Formats: sequence, structure tokens, C-alpha cells
Amino acid sequence: MRILVVEDDPMLGDALQVGLRQAGFVPDWISDGIGAEHALATTDYVAMVLDLGLPRRSGLEVLRRLRAAGGKLPVLILTARDTLEDRISGLDGGADDYLVKPFEMAELAARLRALVRRSGGSSQPSLKHGAIELDPAAHRVCFEGRPQELSAKEFALLQVFMQNSGRVLSRHQLEEQIYGWDDETGSNTIEVYIHHLRRKFGREVVRTVRGVGYLMPRETS
Repeated sequence: MRILVVEDDPMLGDALQVGLRQAGFVPDWISDGIGAEHALATTDYVAMVLDLGLPRRSGLEVLRRLRAAGGKLPVLILTARDTLEDRISGLDGGADDYLVKPFEMAELAARLRALVRRSGGSSQPSLKHGAIELDPAAHRVCFEGRPQELSAKEFALLQVFMQNSGRVLSRHQLEEQIYGWDDETGSNTIEVYIHHLRRKFGREVVRTVRGVGYLMPRETS
């Protein structure tokens, strides 16, 4: 799950990248408000972690402009501003959640997972598709009740497919979700990971839609 982190403190920004990557996210880090708006305009994210005290454009202004433009991206404000007025201003400005520094990384990750679940219309912590069950918090996948070993990118790709079952996803859309700015990508890496998923879960787990992309078929009742 690719997320945008907007934080101007270099040490905290770096720590957020490391901690969120370990929690299974693909974080991109920006340190100012205008840069955040550019990133939002050019990249598809599932959520944003937003500081309020940013250079060039405040976090609250970034949030208000995002909502005014119709953007529905889940936003978690992460800030040292802890007064009641600050929390009300942030939530009324369009934030979905508000977390005050200092904080625990595990709680931040859990809040982000909850935001992504709610934005996708699900209240269940685990994803299920046929005999596959994926637990984002535990970073665990079971198939027919048995644990499966997946690499980090295989796990991320499977999660994207399960969150979008029944929807055709282009190679570019898949790359957008499992690779961050600092990741190197090969010309056929998506195809390699899909081959691995088919080998572990069956050839029909992901279908190729020729000339368009890939599809995890929606479950039929």
C-alpha cells in the first residue's frame, strides 16, 4: 500500500519511512506542502500522513485544498499540536484521523490500516478471497489454511489484487502501488511476481487481460 508522508523534520521523516516500510507500507516522503500537492497530483496513494507545521504551504491548507478539489484520499494528521482547538480544526478541515507526537509506530500503522479498510468499505482486518486469507497487520498469508511464504513485493502485489478484485489493473497501476520513489524496477518484474503468485495459489488467481492488464476475478456466490 503506497502512502505519502509529509513531514519537515528530517530525522522523523526518515524514521517514518523505515518504520512504515517495516509495517508493510510503501512510503514516499515529502518535506513541504507544495511538494506534497505535486506528489498527490502525479501519484496514486491509498493514504497520507500529514504534518501541520510545513514550509511553503501549511498542512491544513494542503488538506483544505485537497478536499475542495474533491479528493477523497484518507488523511491522518500527525502533529505536535495537541490542543482541543487544533484537533477540531484538523478534523473539521477534512482529516480522517489525528495523532499527536510523540507516538508509537505500531499505533500509527494500525490507524493507517484502519483508514484504508474504511475507505475500501471493509470493516474486517483480514482480506479473504476464496481459499486465500491475508492479514496485513501480521503480514501473514494462508492458503487452504496453510501459511505461505511470500516476499515483501509478492505480499504487496497480492494485497493490491485482493483489495481490487474484479477490477482490471494495468502494469503501471500495479507498479504505482508496490514501488516507492527509491525502489528500482526491472522491465518485467510485475510479470515475474505474478508468475510466483500463480505458482503458489493457482493459475486462475490472477488472469491476464491482453493489452490491458491483470485481473483477480471477483468471487462468485
